[in-house]
Order: sequence, then C-alpha cells, then structure tokens
Amino acid sequence: MTANPIRSIVIVGGGTAGWMAAAALSKVLPDNRCRIELIESAEIGTVGVGESTIPPIMLFNELLGIDENEFVRRTQATFKLGIEFRDWTRKGDIYFHPFGQYGTRIDAAAFHHYWLRLKEAGLDDDLGAYSLTTLAARQGRFARPVRDPRSPLSQMTYAFQFDASLYARYLGELARGRGVIRREGKIVDVTLREPDGFIQSVTMESGDVVEGDLFIDCSGFRGLLIEQALGTGYEDWSHWLPADRAVAMPCEHGEAGLTPYTRATAREAGWQWRIPLQHRVGNGYVYCSQFISDDEAVAKLTDSLEGRPLADPNLLRFRTGMRKKAWNRNCVSLGLASGFLEPLESTSIHLVQSGLSKLLLNFPDRDFAQVEIDHYNARMRYEYERVRDFIVLHYHAVERDDSALWNQVRTMSIPESLQRKIDLFRSHGRVFREDEELFQETSWIAVLMGQNVVPDRYDPLAALPQLDDLTRRLHGIRDAYARTTASMPTQAEFIDRNCRAAPIVAG
Repeated sequence: MTANPIRSIVIVGGGTAGWMAAAALSKVLPDNRCRIELIESAEIGTVGVGESTIPPIMLFNELLGIDENEFVRRTQATFKLGIEFRDWTRKGDIYFHPFGQYGTRIDAAAFHHYWLRLKEAGLDDDLGAYSLTTLAARQGRFARPVRDPRSPLSQMTYAFQFDASLYARYLGELARGRGVIRREGKIVDVTLREPDGFIQSVTMESGDVVEGDLFIDCSGFRGLLIEQALGTGYEDWSHWLPADRAVAMPCEHGEAGLTPYTRATAREAGWQWRIPLQHRVGNGYVYCSQFISDDEAVAKLTDSLEGRPLADPNLLRFRTGMRKKAWNRNCVSLGLASGFLEPLESTSIHLVQSGLSKLLLNFPDRDFAQVEIDHYNARMRYEYERVRDFIVLHYHAVERDDSALWNQVRTMSIPESLQRKIDLFRSHGRVFREDEELFQETSWIAVLMGQNVVPDRYDPLAALPQLDDLTRRLHGIRDAYARTTASMPTQAEFIDRNCRAAPIVAG
C-alpha cells in the first residue's frame, strides 16, 4: 500500500465554524506534515449570534486541551443546565428541558414510567422534581459534577452560554499557536481542476493563489465553495420550519440576572431567545416574514428587552434546510455553509463539532475514496434530519390557535420519522434513541410531556413493584435531589469563586 496523505488544508471563512475547524485539525495533524491555512476577511461579517450550546461541547474543549475556567473567563461564559420554554403549548405555560437524566434506575422500565404510574395514583410532583439540573436551574444554582456515583451531583450535566466572537478569537489563538496560517482578504475566484472538477485553488483579491488538497467551506450561508463553485444543491425544509428571519440585539442585564439556562419564549410569529452571559444578555427574535414585517419584529424585540440595548439590531435572513451533500469532491462544508436549523435547541455549534468529528473519523487521503465520502454524507444527513424532527416537534405539538403561524404548524403534515416517535410515545410512553441520534430519552420526554403529549399507558413493567415501595423509593430520590440542590452555590457565586471574566473596556 502506498501512502498518499493530505499535505495541505485550506479553510475558507473564519467565525466560529472556521476557527473550530482550524483548532481541531491543528490539534490532530502535526504542522510539519500538513499545512493548514485559514482565509477570512475583516470586511465580511460573521453571523456570530450562536451563543448557546449543548453538553457535547465539553468533549470538543477536552480534545483541544482547554482549561474550563480559562475558557469561561475568556468567552464571558455562563453555565447552562437546559432550556426554559414559555408559552409554547398554550400562552402562560412553562416547562423545562433539562440536561442529564430523570431520576435513577429502579427496575426494568425507564424512570419516567414509574413516575407516570404514581402520577396516576395521585402523586402531585412534577417530573422536574426528579431532575437535578431542573431543580438547580429553577433556583439559579450551579455546581460541577463529582465522581462519586452515590452522590446526586454525579448526575450534573451542563453546557455553556458564551460570546461566539470571543470564542472564535480564543480558538484562533490556539490554532495559530499550533501553526495555522491566517490569510486576510477576500476570495474572488475558485479554480476547478480538469477533468474531475475538484477544487484546485482559490484566488484572492490581492492576486495570491492558494492551492490545497482538502478545502473546508466555512463561508456561511453563501457557500462559496460547496455551492457557488461546486453547485451541490440545497434541500429546503421551510415547509416544516417556516421561520425565515431573525433579529438579534444584546442588552444590559436586568433583574433576572445570570440564570443558568437559556429561555425560548413563543411569540405570535415565531419565538424569542434570552441567553445570559457574564457581560450582557443575548436576545433574538426568530420569525416568519409571512406573518410579521421586519420593522414589527425589531420593535417587538426592542420593547421586550430587560435592559439598555448594547448594539443596533442585526437582521438575518435564512432558509431552513441542508446541502444535498455536506462533502462534495474535496470540499467539506461546515456551519451555515452546510445547512441551517434555527437555534431553538442550541444545535448550531454542535453540528459544526459533529461535522468535524465525523471528518476526523473518515479523514481522507488525496485519493478521496468515494465510499468514505458517501458514508460521511449519510451520517451527516441522518443527524440533520433527526435534529430537524426534534425542532419540528416544538412547533407541531401545540394547542395554540391564536395566530396564523401556530394554526399552520399545528395542523401541518410532519416527517414520518417524527410521527413514528410521537405515536410510540402516545401509546406506552416509549422513546427509542436510534443509532447516533443526538437527542436522548430525557430530551424527548421533556418536550413531549412539556407540550402536553401524554402517554395513554405506562410501560407494563412499571406495574411490577409494590406501590408503597415504589412511592418510598421515588420520594427518597426527590428528597435527595432537593437537599443536594439546596447545598449548591448560586451560579453567580460559583463564577465569582472560579471563573469571573474581566470587565470589557469600551473602545
């Protein structure tokens, strides 16, 4: 066998996706064997509003060897225990999607089935009383997990809320320290080689020609390489997810303060996010332009801010969906160049991370075996489709009939894969996580039950324990979680002790 290794990688576009790619690839590939260059232009803005993450970000930071306290300080981050949803099923309703798990293992059935059995018998607790992260979030508390499996704190699961531009800058420092070359400037031309149509080089406005073996497209919605040069095509999912605009605007902190969770509030024509960071609060309104004008959306967002605005409104336009191929020839697309799913469940940064991890598992040589490219595309499609289904669930499983948007999504046909999930849960409360599906059992249960999709029956195996014994065991779990939560510091106290960021000086 003859080795034919990749000798040069060109990353087109900076921002979060580009510098995540540069940081990960430079960590894994020695710079004396593979040259990595990143091209970005200070004149081309980045979206930079993806500030909320999910727990797999911990694995990415560990891969890079990042010290967590330093990372939190450098990115003005806070800790995130889940997402609070307001006004989704009906106006006035609130539920929480926690990270981690509900309860502990009791017998053969999943924990929530035993809770459903006691609920039927008159138990007045909500399911959140058996989730440590839900309890901590409600009380504004945070602590890192411990290794002792006997402690409820061993179940603490968390992610981060951070300033995306500061994260990109931080990763840029790491990547350049490992040999990544940054080129400033715009790309004005892409040259394809004959006869196979692979990307041979990109030409910059300065006239410089940058050649590469592997190209990573992080150029955002426009897809400079994957779409404009290679004509890969785009699969539109806006018939299921009709929101096509967002306006973002940070503000000063109000009375709510450093809540250890993201909030998503349903509005007449979409939904609004609140993401508290150490130095500001990120806010945005995701909406469907068919039902509200841009000016109205900006006005509604501005009127709802809890503190003084810190920037002008940033208006974004998008079309929900994904590229027909995330990897085409010698080009891999990441981030917005690969597709867009609205940030309702904070998956944007994760999908970049997932694309990178799958690329490393299927890392090519210069022969670019088509079977490996096809495998990569199949795995990325599967992940995007499962995330899509989970987001569609939030829109479809509602009882709201107070606006045209909610009437449309409540009554629309949904993907068969999602309908099967809903039907299985309605029947016996069962959730099956398939293959490498991102969202686990807890996530599906939280949203389904939070939006009033209630099982007709619980698992028959949950009927086996004696009712008195089962009641005692569940109450013991509930009380242990309550005691553990009460012993935690508030998130503000935890940050003050461990990872408070320096104030950002204006100018």
